[in-house]
Amino acid sequence: MSMAANDNLPRHVAVIMDGNGRWARKRALPRHVGHRSGVGAVRKIVELAAKRGVEYLTLFAFSSENWSRPRDEVSRLMGLFVEALQREVDELHRNNVRLEFIGARQQLQAGLIDKISAAEEQTRGNDGLRLIVAVAYGGRWDIVRPFASWRATWPPGISRSKKSMTRRLQRSCSCAAFRIRTY
Repeated sequence: MSMAANDNLPRHVAVIMDGNGRWARKRALPRHVGHRSGVGAVRKIVELAAKRGVEYLTLFAFSSENWSRPRDEVSRLMGLFVEALQREVDELHRNNVRLEFIGARQQLQAGLIDKISAAEEQTRGNDGLRLIVAVAYGGRWDIVRPFASWRATWPPGISRSKKSMTRRLQRSCSCAAFRIRTY
């Protein structure tokens, strides 16, 4: 397990954001209230990770499977992304957090893509916590992405054995040392 310099913490922590709808249902609240509550929980996680010296924090926020949710719910989730970006990016920047998004962003609406790009650009020079938000991601995307980049860059004469491919896959994936799944 790769650890950060501070307190023997992992260098990379991943949070799979799941269960906000169930949280709301248990409290007889609409699902979107649970999603909104999840944004507050994320803020606390980011603050703690930055304070403790975690180098990378990946938030798995919206999987490709989430597109099959009811249209109204997807619309509210996308609205939450926009709101969070508008409300949080300046604060993240002041706190030296570098914000990055991964996933099939071309599936998102143009306005959200523009806000994501602007947030990444604003925080690009920051060298504190790297906050990676996965949107429109899925298992297929995770597997295809490294192989697509290798295709163009695989050096001639380098073995394509299982061992060699495994090594390359491990280097190209930023695997978290610690994963948290919310419920």
